[in-house]
Amino acid sequence: MSVLEVNGKSIQRDEEGYLVHPENWNEKVAEQLAEEEELKLIDLHWNIIKFMRDYYNEHRIIADARFVIKYLAEELGMGKKEARRRLFELFPYGYVKQACKIAGMKRPRAWSTG
Repeated sequence: MSVLEVNGKSIQRDEEGYLVHPENWNEKVAEQLAEEEELKLIDLHWNIIKFMRDYYNEHRIIADARFVIKYLAEELGMGKKEARRRLFELFPYGYVKQACKIAGMKRPRAWSTG
């Protein structure tokens, strides 16, 4: 396990850097995790992160990439193929590797990546 220090608070992470307790997530945590991933968060990143957090809070499970792609397609008025391409432009090392981590999710074990 590792620890992420944010505003004087220690936040536990697993061996891959995902939060052990998603309830410890906040925007400052996301910014620090994004910095580690060498990403500068723009509004569309935040829209995706908010969708993911809302989905998790409502369903108590992490949104599969296909739900995020559907959200992006509807939000941006584009086809699903274009939305999938855009998702992976925003998170170039992958939905699980970057989006889930930055959104404060535990690491998903197995599922569709879109």
